[in-house]
Amino acid sequence: MSNYPMNRRHFLKHASGAAAATVAGQQFVANMASAAPALKKAGKHLVIFWMAGGPSHMDTWDIKVGSPNQGDLKPIETAAPGVMIGELMENTAKHMKNLSVVRALNSREGDHARGTYRMNHVFPPSTLGVNIPGVGAVSSYFLGDDAVPLPRCVTIGGGGAGEGGFLGAAYSGFPVNNPGQIPENMSMPNMGDPNTTRARGERRRGLLGVLEDNFTLGLTPTLKPSERKNMQDAAQAHRELYAKAFDVSLKTGPQVFQFSNEDNALLTKDFGTGGFGRGCLLACKLIKAGVVSVEVARGGWDMHGNITNAITPANREVDKGMAGVMTFLEQTGMLKDTVVLWAGDFGRTPRINQGAGRDHWGQCWSVVVGGAGIGGVSYGATDKDGMRAEKDPVSVEQLYATIYTALGIDLNDRNLDLHDNLGRRYYIAGEKENAKPIKLS
Repeated sequence: MSNYPMNRRHFLKHASGAAAATVAGQQFVANMASAAPALKKAGKHLVIFWMAGGPSHMDTWDIKVGSPNQGDLKPIETAAPGVMIGELMENTAKHMKNLSVVRALNSREGDHARGTYRMNHVFPPSTLGVNIPGVGAVSSYFLGDDAVPLPRCVTIGGGGAGEGGFLGAAYSGFPVNNPGQIPENMSMPNMGDPNTTRARGERRRGLLGVLEDNFTLGLTPTLKPSERKNMQDAAQAHRELYAKAFDVSLKTGPQVFQFSNEDNALLTKDFGTGGFGRGCLLACKLIKAGVVSVEVARGGWDMHGNITNAITPANREVDKGMAGVMTFLEQTGMLKDTVVLWAGDFGRTPRINQGAGRDHWGQCWSVVVGGAGIGGVSYGATDKDGMRAEKDPVSVEQLYATIYTALGIDLNDRNLDLHDNLGRRYYIAGEKENAKPIKLS
């Protein structure tokens, strides 16, 4: 929040990604006026464990005992009768009554960029150049409460679920790279005692508002105020980003992002002290404070060689962090209102390659979904070698139709469909005909 002059270069610099995006059409905004309040009062949350690089489901959730494709790891029993998972997920196994494994997801993508996009947006990349919002941004749009002075969506360590797309910068994920530390430049500079600092900060906010209003008026002198409010250009994107930053600095304080001594003790006990464990603890703190959607990323899953040695530390780190989140949700009573998802770009080939690794695999691979009434089952199945879906294949659209439904979003309510700036309709769970929820409890 520096004091340097406001000019167009400044606005464009801070809103580069969002400037090209456009908010939903005016008809969509009008429809949402009646639909949104009930959703916002529901207090629902979404936590995504994002495994960047393509995790091996064959060594985690769907181990094929006795098959030449098995690898070195063995399955173990879980708290859900009949549901077996990999031995390196022993802490998560205790929570399987509240988690379900989808064993035959077909995402139809075997490329990192396309797979990441598809799994974070439901849709494949647009051939028309439309900036489709990510699932975290969509969830935050419907469920976010303006009374909560925090970003609606936060991404920790990466991931694309928080891309605001045509919903605009206000719904984009707030990036956190060092969980446990106050994000850089978030704290209001000390300008005396706390009351004086707050008062002067509010005056700065007011001054910035006047400058932004004058700048926007100069760009669009012919628009009415109501029309200008719904316009999404660089100035509007800048306004939305800075408004949320001021809210955090002046209303809640950025301390919600910082770990206390008690938090650090929890890391060792329940979450793990690595980056993923720290991100999982921060996710718990944020959703408790009112953030709707948090994506926690753990990279390094592109394991084309020596997969046993590579996957062992990765699985152990993820296992502890994921189990820590599940324990927190149960103990706080938030599990009934929070959906969790474990997923990555795609799965890994059932067959082990010549380098003792596994390659890209976009068909019949596994993801895990839990919370909000979901849990305790294994849905669908692959054959004895994991090569093809044998029972109940699942599409990405079905997966997110299930997640959105669990979040309380009515997919049959056409007022809740997304529209881009030209009014083209986007069903939030993808193709309407294929977006049917599946039963995961």
